Amino acid sequence: MMLSLQGATVRFGGRAVLDAVDLEVAEHEVVCVLGPSGSGKSTLLRAVAGLQALDAGRVSLAGRDQGGVPAHRRGVGLMFQDHQLFPQRDVGANVAFGLRMHGVTKGERDDRVGELLELVGLPGAARRAVAALSGGEQQRVALARALAPRPRLLMLDEPLGQLDRSLRERLVVELRELFGRLGTTVLAVTHDQGEAFALADRVVVMRDGRIAQSGTPLEVWRRPADAFVAGFLGFDNVVPATVAGTVADSPWGELPVPRDAPQGARTLLVRPAGVRLVPAGTGLACTVSARTFKGTHVAVHLQPPDGPRLEAACALREAPETGDAVGAEFDAAEIVVLD
Repeated sequence: MMLSLQGATVRFGGRAVLDAVDLEVAEHEVVCVLGPSGSGKSTLLRAVAGLQALDAGRVSLAGRDQGGVPAHRRGVGLMFQDHQLFPQRDVGANVAFGLRMHGVTKGERDDRVGELLELVGLPGAARRAVAALSGGEQQRVALARALAPRPRLLMLDEPLGQLDRSLRERLVVELRELFGRLGTTVLAVTHDQGEAFALADRVVVMRDGRIAQSGTPLEVWRRPADAFVAGFLGFDNVVPATVAGTVADSPWGELPVPRDAPQGARTLLVRPAGVRLVPAGTGLACTVSARTFKGTHVAVHLQPPDGPRLEAACALREAPETGDAVGAEFDAAEIVVLD
């Protein structure tokens, strides 16, 4: 195992911002830690890097306990949201910084810098001034610098947070391909679920210093662990319900649930794709309270006469107008009974 945290705890002013966290990252695995502000994800990263001391627990890299090992001796690479490049040095000097600190000869440094700039899509940029680079180019230089000493673990803190959406979406695909080609072990933290799901082999969702759920992006998306994870992923159709057999008694009436659904008092998640719009007079009576264009579909917000608001997803050409009366029916395959 490349990285292992056992009971990792960090307290600030008596409050545990990292609360007895257990986490393992295998060699060549890309793990993204997700969570809202204050969930402890950046503190976890700093603890692994040696920038934040633990109050309890341990961090091990490649089986070796890192207690007392300073940050510069842990053999990890760090890449921060704000790049932290040296503005007075050119691109090549920035990329070569870690190599120079490790005593690598100038000839070897130049070769490695050229190789890395080619790798991150900036061939021949060694003599360019940092100030002349775009945000995306600076991000690539920061990545090249982090990769230069061939770290056994690369850690990214909100790596694409300052970039515009189109550039983020392009770079996250390039990063995924690059890490796969290099076989890099990566631990990244982000608040952007789309970024995490596109980049990671495994997603870890944190809440109040603890791990709320860990799994592949598909596992977490298809079956959130609880109402908090579902809400963090952007699902609004979450209500209490009582499950008996294949039926759930909910504020939206009796809804179908999968045959293997847990029974009794539960929390129900209905994905918007599982809400079908039907003509008024059939299904659950609703009024369209709002519409939101999502690019690939329209989110239609429905208000039943009795019960919480409900979101449905439908094609643009089929979306009803605000104020229209419609019915709603439900697809059991898109309903999750949360544990």
